[in-house]
Amino acid sequence: MVTQRVLITGGAGQVATLLRPRLVRPGRVLRLLDVRPPAEHPPTGGTAAPAEEIVSGSVTDLDAMVEACRDVDAIVHLGGQSREAGVEEVLRLNAYGTYCVLEAARRAGVRRVVLASSNHAAGFQGRDLAPDGDLPAAVPARPDTLYGWSKVAVEAAGQLYADRFGLDVICLRIGLWFPTPPGLRGLAMWLSPDDGARLVEACLATTGRGFRMVWGISRNTRRWWSLAEGEEIGYFPRDDAEEYAAQLVAEHGEPDFVGDPVLNRVGGQWCDVPLGESY
Repeated sequence: MVTQRVLITGGAGQVATLLRPRLVRPGRVLRLLDVRPPAEHPPTGGTAAPAEEIVSGSVTDLDAMVEACRDVDAIVHLGGQSREAGVEEVLRLNAYGTYCVLEAARRAGVRRVVLASSNHAAGFQGRDLAPDGDLPAAVPARPDTLYGWSKVAVEAAGQLYADRFGLDVICLRIGLWFPTPPGLRGLAMWLSPDDGARLVEACLATTGRGFRMVWGISRNTRRWWSLAEGEEIGYFPRDDAEEYAAQLVAEHGEPDFVGDPVLNRVGGQWCDVPLGESY
C-alpha cells in the first residue's frame, strides 16, 4: 500500500542519484521526473525494494508537471540548470521551471514543496556578517552569477506561492552536496549525502507551515553558516567535513577562512566567474 508519493524533479541528476537510495521507505513511492531516464537504482544496502515511478518530461512543460503531480504528497524540486550559463537558459530552466513546478503543485493540491536553491543566491555575502559563525539562512540575496540570480527568482517564487496560495515551501540554500568535500571550501560548506537525505526527510516531515529558508550543510567544524533554521524543522546533521581536513590541507595548504575571498564569501570563486560563462 502506498502511504506517501514524493515527486523528485531532476530525478536523473547527480543529487537525485545520491538521494534516491537514502529515501527508500516502506510504503513510499518516488516519482522521478527528468528529460532523460535515471540510472538503475543504486544499491540500498538493505533488503527494501525501491519503489519508483519514472516520468519523462521537463520542468518547463506545465501540462506535464500538472500530470506528474497527480496523487503526489510532496515535491522535491531538484531539476533545472545547475551551472552558470547564458541568461535565457538559466531563467528558462530555473525561474520559469520553478514557476511550472509551483503552479502545478497548486493546481494538483500538493501542499509541501521543497525547492533546491543555492549558496550562489547569496554568493557575495561575506563572513563579516557572521563573526560568530552563524550567517542566517535568510540572509538577503546577493547573487554572484546569472545562475545565482535565477536561484533568487526560485526563492521569490516560493515566497509568492506560500503567501498567495498557502503552499508550504522550504527553500534549501545548498552548499556543496557531494560524496566528499570538494576542496578547502568544502570544509565549511559540505553537505554529505547522508545529511542531504536527513535534510530532505526533515523537510517532508515537519509540521511547520508557510515559507522557510534553510542552509544545506553538514555539521562541519569550520562552518560559518547557521544550523538553527534547519534545527527548527527537525534537521540535525551528523557528518563533519573535518574528517577530510588532513588530506585537503596536505593537497591545498592551510585555509584562511577570514582573509581569503574564495573562502570568506558565500559564493567563493563563483564571484569571479564572468557572467554567462560556465565555471
